[in-house]
Amino acid sequence: MADEEKQDVFRERKRWVFLGLPWTFTVYHVRADMITIDTGFFSKQEDDCYMYKVTDVRLNASFMERICKLGTVTCYTGDVTDSTLVFKHIKHARQVKDYILEQADRERIRRRTVNMQAIGYAADHMDMDGDGIPDEF
Repeated sequence: MADEEKQDVFRERKRWVFLGLPWTFTVYHVRADMITIDTGFFSKQEDDCYMYKVTDVRLNASFMERICKLGTVTCYTGDVTDSTLVFKHIKHARQVKDYILEQADRERIRRRTVNMQAIGYAADHMDMDGDGIPDEF
């Protein structure tokens, strides 16, 4: 692997909403190929998710978060252990969200795991010609 893939593109710390102070023990690492969440002080926990497994990203910012220039980014993934990754009360939330969306697409293309989603599509109920019989493809 190249050195730039191992370096953190974003390293953010969970903050208190009160004045945006970083007095927590949760650190979010976003790299080109992976997302890592480190939590805990006495008992450490490290959760990883490959970037290509991220399917969607959401940015929320409450009124207090906006005052302190913070935001909460939620990543929806296809990972077995963590179907949602939440980056709570981080600075540069919009840049993190945009980077994860773009990089997840790049990683899916690089790994050749791109799939087309047919939302609301049900082939067994499709009646293209209106004769009451479902058409086959």
